[in-house]
Amino acid sequence: METMERCKMALFDRFAARLFGDRGRDDKAERDALDLIGQGNSLEGEGQYEQALAFYEKALLLAPNLARAHLNRGNVLLQLGDVQGALVAYETALVHNPTYAAANYNMGNAYVRLGRREAALGAYHKAIALKPDFVDAQVALGAVLDDLGKFEAAAKSYRHALALQPDYAQVHSNLGNALTKLGQFGDAAASYRRALEIDPGYAEAHNNLGNALKDLGRLSEAETCYGRALRLNPVYTEAHSNLLFVLNYSDDCGPSRSLSEAQLYGATVKRQARASANSGNNREPERCLRVGFVSGDFRTHPVSYFFEAVLDALVLQTSGRMEFFCYSNHLDNDSVTERIKSLCSGWRSIVELPDELAAMRIKDDEIDILIDLAGHTAHNRLPLFAWNPAPVQVSWLGYFATTGVAAMDHLIADPWTLPESEEVNFTEKIWRLPETRLCFTPPDVSVEVNPLPALSNGYLTFGCFNNLTKMNDKVVALWAQVLTAVPDSRLFLKSPQFKVVSIQQSVAERFAVCGIAPGRLMMEGLSSRAEYLKTYQRVDIALDPFPYTGGTTTCEALWMGVPVVTLAGERFLSRQGVGLLTNAGLPDWIANNTDEYLSSAVSHASNLKNLELLRATLRPQVLASPLFDASRFALHFEAALRNMWQRWCTQ
Repeated sequence: METMERCKMALFDRFAARLFGDRGRDDKAERDALDLIGQGNSLEGEGQYEQALAFYEKALLLAPNLARAHLNRGNVLLQLGDVQGALVAYETALVHNPTYAAANYNMGNAYVRLGRREAALGAYHKAIALKPDFVDAQVALGAVLDDLGKFEAAAKSYRHALALQPDYAQVHSNLGNALTKLGQFGDAAASYRRALEIDPGYAEAHNNLGNALKDLGRLSEAETCYGRALRLNPVYTEAHSNLLFVLNYSDDCGPSRSLSEAQLYGATVKRQARASANSGNNREPERCLRVGFVSGDFRTHPVSYFFEAVLDALVLQTSGRMEFFCYSNHLDNDSVTERIKSLCSGWRSIVELPDELAAMRIKDDEIDILIDLAGHTAHNRLPLFAWNPAPVQVSWLGYFATTGVAAMDHLIADPWTLPESEEVNFTEKIWRLPETRLCFTPPDVSVEVNPLPALSNGYLTFGCFNNLTKMNDKVVALWAQVLTAVPDSRLFLKSPQFKVVSIQQSVAERFAVCGIAPGRLMMEGLSSRAEYLKTYQRVDIALDPFPYTGGTTTCEALWMGVPVVTLAGERFLSRQGVGLLTNAGLPDWIANNTDEYLSSAVSHASNLKNLELLRATLRPQVLASPLFDASRFALHFEAALRNMWQRWCTQ
């Protein structure tokens, strides 16, 4: 998604000052002060902030009550990183001119820099109350509302701004971002297209349109959009990550193309970085190691579902041998965030830091092993790894392909998910844990496993709660064969996109082409996690998509007593189901080809007695398996990190 930083941090220059404050004064001291302000404005526009500051302070010596000078002084202090000093300057400006809308607006910008978003809201509201046609304040207000998860209100604020300035391309794009988060993907796409009508060279809008089209399942169009964004801005790493991510959904994209695109990305971030080749870390093989994790998902998110219990076990079991730091790249904080914070020796927010400063922060913490949990997913900070902030750098958990970053030393896999023949498709060295690369945290909700629903329904219900984007035409065709082969069966689909009626209709049409009547499909949108898990009480057998198989959804289904039919592919991405089901003790639910997938689904569906028994025993079975045993996983994980470290020590 496009960053909101431009509209949050835009500062008023001399023209805004003339519009909003200190009218009607014409004594010589003030005229001289205004001349100094004009010279300061010119220097500020050239990025010479220290010199501009000197002119503003000279102006204040001549006219201490001149609100405009205090405002401009605050602006350069904000640019120089003195946020508290900027706030004092804006407050002083308001003392001398309480109706100064620009001072309230810029105060809001300063509060955003401090992460005080509620205070920023108040400042922006005051600015708008003083000047209702204040477009940039409306935009900044929308950005903060978006950050706070108030997407309806954010969209409303953006629409107010567009009513004042209809040709503001950036705001059309920002409106699209809010609509995407509301699940209104079609309307979001229309907003991005409007932005591009106004500004065809707007790379961020091309990228955002690609995201909306991806959510609508229009993958080739999304790929085209990311390509356009990159042609306009070849160093646009976010668009490049999005392109790499969407290639995972395609069953036509071979590993060689994914690898070459990832290597192009790696070359880009390497050129942008000034990596330190020599590490000052003490090369003592057995000393206590400082391990850092980088993620934008230390919150209620699938990554944390696989991370929290592991971190808890590591902290408990490695005392004196390892200590752990988390580097968060997201503004959201919830109960999961707080629990993860409590486990860390150090918690750092890097969301506002550029890569160079984030890398310096990690170096200052003397991190020995730095682990990326995101890969090319949203809110990643892969570019900072190119700066080599730690001597050992590792990719794990949140992504299922190579990062392409040459400075990433290792990628953690297991014996089931990444065959040796696939190692040529990775720029990282593969490090396999002995059982599983993933360990799931049991959900912290009270949802019981219910009796097999087919017994009371009189028909069998298949289900898939993966993102709709994974459901390509080959998946639809195979699932339609399953439904045809199991008379009266139903297919229950649950994904954020199904909130939109037109998307439900589109999916029903895709199945109708394959001979499946709409009445045999059930579709639901997003719900709370507790309600989402309860939905599995209506499913007898889960069907895994391909080639992008389920991870979180598979673990949740198993925990709810619902077995999963998966197709074993050849690539890392398409073998996640193999790893999960093997470790869960369900190897007979793994199919090696589509014919086996069909026969497996039909065979299991025809034996309700076995399904009933499996449903009753599956939760305790998986809780006792490597897939949920965090203590066991932590032993393997610690050994892997120690061995990586010892290998580095001998280089």
